[in-house]
Amino acid sequence: MLKSIPKNYQPSPDLLQGKTILVTGAGDGIGATAARTYAAHGATVILLGRTVKKLESVYDQIVNADHPEPAIYPIDLEGAKDSDYYDLADNIEKEFSCLDGLLHNAARLDSLMPLEQYDLKIWARLMQVNLTAPFLITHACLPLLKKSDDASVIFTSSGVAHHGRAYWGAYGVTKAGCDNLMQILADEVENHTSIRSNSIDPGAVRTRMRRLAYPAEDASLLPTPEDIMPAYLYVMGSDSKDFTGEIFSVK
Repeated sequence: MLKSIPKNYQPSPDLLQGKTILVTGAGDGIGATAARTYAAHGATVILLGRTVKKLESVYDQIVNADHPEPAIYPIDLEGAKDSDYYDLADNIEKEFSCLDGLLHNAARLDSLMPLEQYDLKIWARLMQVNLTAPFLITHACLPLLKKSDDASVIFTSSGVAHHGRAYWGAYGVTKAGCDNLMQILADEVENHTSIRSNSIDPGAVRTRMRRLAYPAEDASLLPTPEDIMPAYLYVMGSDSKDFTGEIFSVK
């Protein structure tokens, strides 16, 4: 059953003050907006993404707004080796000592097609980027998250994760897998760490991925990434400290 954030939720300006948060897919869309929003509420954000130019743009926006200076960590989740993820964790530990938050936002959609015609290279690519990479990042960063007094891990869910839908193929499978991974993590760490693990289903949002999936849709009718940030603040911050293993819906 999906959960909702409190109605008319208003986060405090210093909700994430002093926290270090890793955001994947931070170059554009929901990831970039979440990174800017977390920084605006006091967090030092680690911007992880594939395209350096996009990450630098988000970096500049955060610095120019006089928020805590973020860090940039370029990585191609499709081509990264297993060791690259542990190098990531090592670098975070050297620079920040611990990790208070992790937002798994990076994902690929590529093409919608029936299973009978599914391209095996696309299947493998989406499994790597959308499911294996979040597992490896989480696995590598768990020791850092355990050092935090209040750590929150957020996976990104989808309507096609809750009920399979024709043509969504690997994307739907990986999103269902991420929800299951989130619940397994929550169950394993709940009683002996301060780590919370939850998912957010952002719904239909005005993003590049949404345009790819629904090119004929009137995007002006959809909420923007900025419109859904209260959910991302609530689940990341201590106001949701009593919840773990849940899938939060923005609707």
